[in-house]
Formats: sequence, structure tokens, C-alpha cells
Amino acid sequence: MNSPTTLSELCDAVKSLPQVRVIGGGTKPALSAGANLSTAKLSGILEYDPTEYTFTALAGTTLSEVREVLGKDGLALPFDPPFVEAGGTLGGSVAAGLSGPGRMRYGGLREFILGAKLVTGEGRVVFGGGKVVKNAAGFDIPKLMVGSLGRLGVLVELTFKVFPRPATYATVKIEYADLAAADQAMTALAMSQAEVSCLDLDPSGTLWARVGGLSTATDNRVARVLSIATGGTPTVLKGDNDERIWSDAREFRWMPAEHGLIKLPIAPSQVLDVERLIKPLNTIIPRRYSVGGNVCWLAWPETLPSRQLDELCRMLARPAVALSGNFDSPLRARASANAFEKRLFAVFDPAGKLA
Repeated sequence: MNSPTTLSELCDAVKSLPQVRVIGGGTKPALSAGANLSTAKLSGILEYDPTEYTFTALAGTTLSEVREVLGKDGLALPFDPPFVEAGGTLGGSVAAGLSGPGRMRYGGLREFILGAKLVTGEGRVVFGGGKVVKNAAGFDIPKLMVGSLGRLGVLVELTFKVFPRPATYATVKIEYADLAAADQAMTALAMSQAEVSCLDLDPSGTLWARVGGLSTATDNRVARVLSIATGGTPTVLKGDNDERIWSDAREFRWMPAEHGLIKLPIAPSQVLDVERLIKPLNTIIPRRYSVGGNVCWLAWPETLPSRQLDELCRMLARPAVALSGNFDSPLRARASANAFEKRLFAVFDPAGKLA
């Protein structure tokens, strides 16, 4: 395993390797299978200005380190990245394009990345974006890196804007008699002005709505949620009980062992379609609908053939990505590269080292 400690060593490693497969924290093993280059030693926060709400860090910096440093000033990454406690890295989050349940309120990772430095398949150093919120117009390289899965370059350095963390949070857990009623309530909340921070749904019919803000306003926001999402049995959770719910969601503790984690982007209107298509499989597939029904997280059993996952994706007309599990490819039911993607690969990786 090549583990460069400097930019120069990274460039040399990329030039010398016939194929490049990158690993950061190893929290998404389906994406780092066969890795021969680690960014773990390219770690550390380089610049941080809490008054400007920005920071720059090396790609191998762990999310837990970023959270700790930002937390001292009451700041946080608004896109609420998963795998913080598991050892995920900043670069891995960008390459996989992962945001957590807090994306519901503030938006996803690509809304907060300002700059990116990377090494292309030819070993060239490329920088795009800036270190301030206002950038010059041009080709948006940082956003191209989000979800690129390392196919356009090896990430070295990243700059983000951050937000103040709400002073308090509260979660409203509402249990409904069936999933259809819970789904209807989720849609009503998502379309309302309740400004929920997180909005997840369990197939059992349990809806989780988190609100945050000043301590004087949190109770009013809880009351607003309850006035919109009616018809179920509510419970209000605060403090450690609230934090535990979303920590478990971000770290996927609801997923049983010997299952592969699948991210399936869907439209909120497809929640019941997913349920209908899963039922004939006659296999328990733990799942959770997040971000108001825009993402379905599936815990795919190892005993269930991957072709059935592909068929599910085709029926929904949605591609998926496997983050863990035994799959021949992490990209499921994905269309071949279009003309724009082919042009990007030709520019960033003409020899196909990163493919």
C-alpha cells in the first residue's frame, strides 16, 4: 500500500502506478476494494478562520477531527456527514458524495465545498475554486469532485464553508398505524414551513422529525411539527435521547451485520413504490428513508443476488451505489458514460488509471 505523506510523494505514486485505487478511512469498503494508495497520512487542518466560517484541510483528515475543531467555536459541517465515529475522512465524503440526515435543512455537501486540490491520472496537480465564499466564475472543479468516486483525480486538499450549530435540538417521533399515513405526514412536513433539520421514515410507520434553533424557539417548532403531522402517536425527545437517534442514523447502526449498505436516491413520491417492489423478494431488507424521502438506504443481505438489486433500480429508473458489501461493482444499474463524462475522463485521466 502506497501511503504518501506529501503532495510530491503522492504525485510520484500516481505516476508510477499502472492503476490507482484510493482508500481514506476505509469506512466504505465497496468503494475502496483493491486499493493501492492511501491518503490517511495526508491529514490535518491547514487553515481555519471561524470569523469567516471557512476551513481548509487535507483530504485524509478525519471527520471527527474536523467536528472537534469546529465544535469549539460552535460551528459544524451543515451537510451532516455520515461515518464520523467510524473514522471517515473528508476526502472520502467528497469522493462518495455523502451527506447525512441534516442535509434536509441546509443542503448537501456540494453546496458547501469551496475549493479542491487534486492530482490527476497523469500526476498533475490541479486546483479549482477558492478559500472564500465568493469565487470567480469558471469551471467548477470542486463540485465535479463530489461523487466522482476518485475517477477524476486523487483529492489532496479541500476547503469548505461552515455554519453555526443550533443551540438546541429536539426530535419528534411519531408512530403511525401504517407506512402510507406516515409517508403522507412526511410529505406534509417536507412541503411546510416547519424548517425541520432532519426528516426520516422507518418502514414500520415511524416518522422522525428533528428541529433545531435557539432554546426559546425549539418548543414552538416542535408544536408546529405536531400541528402538521397529525394522526399518529407522538413522543418528543431532547438532549442525549435526541442526539442518539441521529448518531445511530449517521453511523447506520440500524444495519445488521453481513449486509451491504446501498444508497438509492429516489423521489419522495417513490417511497411506496420501493415498498411494493421489495415485497415480492420475500427477504427481510432493513431500510430507512431519509432527507424527506429523497434517499433510501438499503441494507442488502449477502444471500440476495445483486441482480435483484439491479432489477429494483431499473424498475424505479434510479441508479444506486454500494458503500459496503460483496458486489462486483459499486455502481448499480448505472448508464454508460455520456459524452460529457467521457470528455472529463479524457481531460483528467487520459490513460484510464483511475477508471
